[in-house]
Amino acid sequence: MKKRLLGNSDLHVSVLGLGCMSLGTDEKKAGDIIGAALEAGVNYFDTADLYDFGENEQIVGKALKAVRSEVIIATKAGNRWNENKDGWSWDPSKEHIKDAVKGSLKRLQTDYIDLYQLHGGTIKDNIDETIEAFEELKAEGLIRYYGISSIRPNVIREYIAKSSIVSVMMQYSMLDRRPEEEALPLLHEHGISVVTRGTVAKGLLSDRFPEKTASGKGFLDYSHEELGALLPQLKDRLAASRPLEEVALQYNLAHPAVASVVTGASSVSQVRANAKAAGSSPLSSEEVRLIQELTRANKYSEHR
Repeated sequence: MKKRLLGNSDLHVSVLGLGCMSLGTDEKKAGDIIGAALEAGVNYFDTADLYDFGENEQIVGKALKAVRSEVIIATKAGNRWNENKDGWSWDPSKEHIKDAVKGSLKRLQTDYIDLYQLHGGTIKDNIDETIEAFEELKAEGLIRYYGISSIRPNVIREYIAKSSIVSVMMQYSMLDRRPEEEALPLLHEHGISVVTRGTVAKGLLSDRFPEKTASGKGFLDYSHEELGALLPQLKDRLAASRPLEEVALQYNLAHPAVASVVTGASSVSQVRANAKAAGSSPLSSEEVRLIQELTRANKYSEHR
């Protein structure tokens, strides 16, 4: 599987990453999924201390322990469960981040994290303090690099200006082109990579779209009726000879700012299908233009 350099780091991540949130807590099943990802050439695994109260990190760490030096482990911090574990609160403080990393390292059974990400963020945070925490963790050798997971333009601009982030994780798809207007060009200009999620837009950008649109709901600023007209066009004009999922994934990879597309998987077959999509033929410039003609150039109206 092809690899791309992650921002200004020395990390070469597979163009397909495994989003571990959907692995579940069945250790055997999760281990099989991770094993299938490794067999397919995936070297980038994304988890968070929030997932399954930390159990997700434990499962990922155990499954990757034997190949630790060959993989890139990304995890996240900033959300903390309350005592009853029925909700969580946002805490980007230096104290919390430096404490949270200890738990993640223990659960992951490793002495360093390749990419440590802030799991959200608002413009009202004490961003300078948050950055200081990540920089100290780098200096201490507990993390190699850090990034943020955010779609908020005002937050992204602050981290570009003040920090040494190497990546931003954000939602991006043919139905959610909001990052294209400013985030992707700005990050690319500064040598910061984008790691995308939500590539198939909750299954709408897959060959299962008739089933997924049966609920009658829209998506972002698309009404149900608009999706009903658009999705068959995308399938007929761009994916007549291959799954629509492949086109969706390749659309993300067509942007030079994107280093990796992180997709979840709840089965071995799904991992293999995602890997096949990642290795499929890139879109031509004409296909990219057609997609942009058919779909909407959404824009961020909040968090300015």
